[in-house]
Parts: sequence; C-alpha cells; structure tokens
Amino acid sequence: MATIRNIGLIAQLRSEASSHVIRYRNGRVRQSGRGLVFWFRPETASISEVPMEDREMTLFVRGRSRDFQTVAVQGTIGWHVVDPELLASRVDFSIGLLTGTLQGEPVERIEARLSGIAAQAVLQYLGADPIGALLDAGPEPLRISLETVLASAPALAEIGVAAVSVRLTNLAPSSELERALQTPTFEGLQQKADEATFARRALAVEKERAIAENELATRTELATRETLLIAQEAANARDRAAGLAAAQGVDAEAEAERIRLIEDARAEAEQRRMAIYRDLPASVLLGLAARELAGKLETIEHVTVTPDLLAAALGEFRRIAPGIAAPGIAAPGSAAPVNPR
Repeated sequence: MATIRNIGLIAQLRSEASSHVIRYRNGRVRQSGRGLVFWFRPETASISEVPMEDREMTLFVRGRSRDFQTVAVQGTIGWHVVDPELLASRVDFSIGLLTGTLQGEPVERIEARLSGIAAQAVLQYLGADPIGALLDAGPEPLRISLETVLASAPALAEIGVAAVSVRLTNLAPSSELERALQTPTFEGLQQKADEATFARRALAVEKERAIAENELATRTELATRETLLIAQEAANARDRAAGLAAAQGVDAEAEAERIRLIEDARAEAEQRRMAIYRDLPASVLLGLAARELAGKLETIEHVTVTPDLLAAALGEFRRIAPGIAAPGIAAPGSAAPVNPR
C-alpha cells in the first residue's frame, strides 16, 4: 500500500517495490513503475496501484458426473499480474489521494473471473465421465486440464493476468455416495480381517489340539509305564512269594522230617516199653501204676481202706511176696537165713 503525505497544495507518494504505481494526468499516463516516489498535485492527478506479488485464491466447485453423482472439487489457484497498465485500464485500481488505500475491490473481481473460468472447466471435466472413472483417476488429470484451460483463457490474457499454479486437494463424492462406495472395500477388508481372525483362531485351536494330543500322549506313555511298573512289581512280588514259599516249603519239609523222626523214635521207644511191660507180671505192673500214681499225687491226707480191699491186697501180696522179696529179707512164714560171721 502506498504512503501519501500531503503538504499544502502538493503531496508526496511513496510506494513499495511489490506494487506498480501509475499516475495519470488529464487521462494520460505520466508516471508508471514499481517502488516510485514522486510529488503530485492531488486536484489534477489520478493514481492507480497494482499489486505485483503472486496471489492465491481458494477454489471450491461442486458438480455432477455423467451418471448424475455429486462431486466436490477443492483446491487453490495461484495468479499474478503480467501487464499492470493493461490491468489498470480494465480494472479500477485507483487509490485515495489522502489515505493511499484502494477505493474499490479490484482483487476480488479478478479472482471472481478466475473462479468462473476454473469452475466452468471443472464442470465440463466432471460431466464427461462417470463417478467411478473420476474417482479412479483422482484429481491429477483434472489439475492438468485446469492448468491448460487457465493458461489459454483469453478472458485472463485480455486483462493482463495469468495463472501460475493449480493445486487440487480433494476430489470426492457426496458423503452418502462415499459411504456407499466405501462399503464394498470396507466389506472386503472386513472379510479379510475376519479370515485373518478365523485363521488365527484356527491356528490357535490347532495348537491347542496339538498341545492336548501331546498331553494325552504323555499321559498315555506315563500310564503305559505305570502299567509296566505295576506288572514288574507284581512279577517281583510273585517271585518273592515263590521264593519265600519255596524256602518255607523246604523248612516245612525239614520240620516234618524232624517231627517224623521224633515220632518214629517215640513210637519205637513206646513199642520197646510196651514190649517190656508185656513180659512183666501183673503185680509188677500194678506196682508201677501205683508208683506212677503216687508221683502225680501231691498230698494224701486221708486214706480209706475197706476190709475187702485190704484182704484182696494182702492176698495178692502173699502171692507175689516170694518173688519180689529183696535179697537178705525173708519172706513171711519162712525162716531167716543165717548170716555167718
């Protein structure tokens, strides 16, 4: 923006290097250039200031594809002034001689013209193809087409303006259509994710099955070994029992043999004794029986002898006395032998 200092009937203008200043007097160009500093008379002068830096404008166009689907295009267009004097002659860039500011909105008018040319080119491009082809191609073909249209647009060349760049940031359908178009892809991705999940679960199940089979095989092996161990222990126990039985059988046979020998000896002794007793007279047997009985009796306090028993005993004693009298003792009724001295 130019700076103007008024001093009485004259004024001084000082402009920046990024602005092209044109001073008119009586409808003719008196001064024209960038970064000028000059004195002038406000009552006779008319001054225009044209910005020379590159500028960017926002582009937003909503159109329809060939299959009547809404498509939105968004981006920016860069432009600059090529011929400032031509532009100043077609668009009003005059400034106030007291403030140095633009009196109108010439930049907005230029950008409106650029936007109209770009919008027409975008609508023609969108209407030539269906939505699927547009989305598959992306924004790059449209950008190239738009650059070509703006570079050759006579409506820009005739005012001294040129487009320097075109950038498109988005080419998208409506939100409903976008969701509808995303559904197959989303479903496909979801299906792949489900397949991956199922595959992971199947792998996990397979691993669990392998682990279970290993555990079962381990338990089976342990059970088999335990069965073999039990069988071996049973066999060992049977062997020990057989050995013990054999040893006990040998001991039993030896004990039986010992008992048999003892019994044989006792039987033989008894036979011999019986043979001795068989040859003894009845009185001797009776005496032996009385002695055996006397040996088993502990104490005899009273003895009852009946006359019959005493008579029988005396008769028997007389009968056997001669045979059992001791040497040197005379039997009753006989004379005692004379012992010579």
